[in-house]
Amino acid sequence: MTNDWKARLGMVYSTNPDFEYQTETPDEPETLPAARQELRVWLDRKQRAGKVVTLVRGFVGTESDLQELGRLLKTRCGVGGAAKEGEILIQGDHRDRVVEILVKAGYTRTKKAGN
Repeated sequence: MTNDWKARLGMVYSTNPDFEYQTETPDEPETLPAARQELRVWLDRKQRAGKVVTLVRGFVGTESDLQELGRLLKTRCGVGGAAKEGEILIQGDHRDRVVEILVKAGYTRTKKAGN
């Protein structure tokens, strides 16, 4: 039985009996306070088979905080969506509603951009 994870990381063997292999995990940026976030709300149709989505871009923080904000927006708008790679997608044209929700949540530097 081989340790497949060691092979993938380039570790072969260590003669030190106290050696513990440590992987480098990429550091997630610390989540900025809501008042310091500069979020932009866009309307997008590209690569979505003509369907309209509302995009929220510019979030700086951990993936879990992004997921939480995405969940809040989806719940308040009553639609589906996704939160990944620093963006939140909300199905449909909800730009005005999303900006209103974000401002009430303390994201004071939020702007509606795009079309």
